[in-house]
Amino acid sequence: MCAHVMVAEDDEKQARLARVYLESEGHHVVVVRDGRDALEYIRRSRPDLVVLDVMMPRVDGLDVVRVLRSSDGELTALPVLMLTARSTEDDLLLGLDLGADDYLTKPYSPRELVARVRALLRRTAGRHDPGSTPVLSVGAVTVDPVRHLVTVEGRPVECTAGEFRLLAALAEQPERVFSRRQLLHELHGIDRFVSSRTVDAHVMNLRRKIETSAGRPSRLVTVYGVGYKLTAGPDRG
Repeated sequence: MCAHVMVAEDDEKQARLARVYLESEGHHVVVVRDGRDALEYIRRSRPDLVVLDVMMPRVDGLDVVRVLRSSDGELTALPVLMLTARSTEDDLLLGLDLGADDYLTKPYSPRELVARVRALLRRTAGRHDPGSTPVLSVGAVTVDPVRHLVTVEGRPVECTAGEFRLLAALAEQPERVFSRRQLLHELHGIDRFVSSRTVDAHVMNLRRKIETSAGRPSRLVTVYGVGYKLTAGPDRG
């Protein structure tokens, strides 16, 4: 699947390496050097996916994600892959909390970057596929894989690609308890760098969007010592 990918990376060597490997996959790649240029390019050219380094001059990657997810329209669901140092876990969790879909920790393999981009594009492409899974309903929560749409009590809810994948996996088997490891597999496959806190960050974001009270969840609930499940909650008949 060829796509229009923007890479925001101020390290020239890293940017060149990412570009070479992504272009070898057939993607059209544009590189920018800081967050301000990234936002300007995204608004002007609407890439299919963006790769953001966390540490950039002028506007950093976290602020770029914050602006995108607070925007109106399609930019709220633009797939975002973040690049971060392993020592900055707080930045990673904040990025996921703000709405990033996936991340890679530096140093990373360029082949792994290509694989992550491919997987993220494949997951988000399902929203345009009329042969995708039918609409899933659990109480007042509905998940439509064809239109990449989540509604709660008929109200549309904007979700990032990562949040959508996690919610769809839970909605396919309501009341089933998924461990964090199982949900990580739904999000990223087997990855030695991914932490279970990635799942927790997505769950926290989803609760803000689908629960009446995020602090007292009744739909996306925790089963202590095991994991999470999606229930009809207060919408049970």
